[in-house]
Amino acid sequence: MRGLAGKRVIVTGGASGIGRATARRLAAEGCTVGVFDRDASPPAETAASYQLDIADRAAVAAALARFEQDFGPADGLAHVAGWDRPVPFLETEPALWDEIIRINLYGTLVVHHVLARAMAERGSGRIVNVASDAGRVGSSGEAVYAACKGGVIAFTKTLARELAERGVILNTICPGPTETPLFESIREASPFGAKLSESLKRAIPLRRLGQPDDCAGLIAFLLSDDAGYITGQTISVSGGLTMI
Repeated sequence: MRGLAGKRVIVTGGASGIGRATARRLAAEGCTVGVFDRDASPPAETAASYQLDIADRAAVAAALARFEQDFGPADGLAHVAGWDRPVPFLETEPALWDEIIRINLYGTLVVHHVLARAMAERGSGRIVNVASDAGRVGSSGEAVYAACKGGVIAFTKTLARELAERGVILNTICPGPTETPLFESIREASPFGAKLSESLKRAIPLRRLGQPDDCAGLIAFLLSDDAGYITGQTISVSGGLTMI
């Protein structure tokens, strides 16, 4: 990827799943990678890791300050962190809504309020947000999560408009069913259990579930100079399950 070598990139949720694959891919492309995650087990390829709650603005600002003191200004952000607990909406309670919204939507606002602000002040930056196809087409049992991810898509488009003249480019990718710890928790909670994977494979034109590396390559591309004229876009990575 043109222009990635030597860049400094923050990856939220970089300790597992798509975030972990992204951190490794960016490191392989020559980036200096800092991981923001509430889990303290980032991949060995990362330059630094910070255990924090992404919805805690003070913690995010302090982690960014430490990263930039040690390595220099962050050129890019791959915002991958997310969480869900699948439950039919009418069976949920507000406490669950609060947790899902705090991580997936409020955390997104906080991270951007800190990192996008710093990029805008410097006049350059690349951001890729990981939403979900649930935010584009809905997903049974994930009403609040889908609402948050739809919000992330709209938020990204809005910031792409607001910050274009300040040199900051933002795009969103929307994974479909992908073999991650989050998907495993959804599979375990599903009444279909192990059959869920097989039924999804039959519905996906490419006849397989996604792998974290399927998203990592696209994230790397969107952070690179090869994507320098792409902003405000939403791209599904779903094996053809959604075509919109």
